Amino acid sequence: MGHFGFSDVGLVFMLMLIVPNLIWTKYQPEEYDFKDENKVLLVFERVGQVGVTGAALVFSDFNIHGWPGWSFWLIAAFVLMILYECWWIRYFKSNRTWKDFYSSFYGIPVAGAILPVVAFFFLGIYGRVSWLIVSVIIFGIGHIGIHLQHRREMQ
Repeated sequence: MGHFGFSDVGLVFMLMLIVPNLIWTKYQPEEYDFKDENKVLLVFERVGQVGVTGAALVFSDFNIHGWPGWSFWLIAAFVLMILYECWWIRYFKSNRTWKDFYSSFYGIPVAGAILPVVAFFFLGIYGRVSWLIVSVIIFGIGHIGIHLQHRREMQ
């Protein structure tokens, strides 16, 4: 279930997620339009965001306590978040079009949506916190679903 307490690792992951998104608000694709997003997917995304944020920060199970074999999951999660940051750098250096925003990265489709979802899922496995795992699944359904919807519209 998880042990209550502040998570430094969760904070680092949240900052890696939030900072580029805040910068993006000033550099959105010109043709970006969120008015037609599927309302059900949007509810999943919002509920999942709240759950992921809360779980990542309030369970100390994500903090590093020694270096057991289980740490593979933390390393995998962190590598995915580094790839997510690299994807953002590529986006910010691009022409910042829809095509750039919903692009693949190293063969990962809609990488801007998939990379953080899988990274937080792995973080949940590492910490053995079911609250994060469930929240990230809910978030992923909405977030990845919305990105796929926009990508289909783009094509």
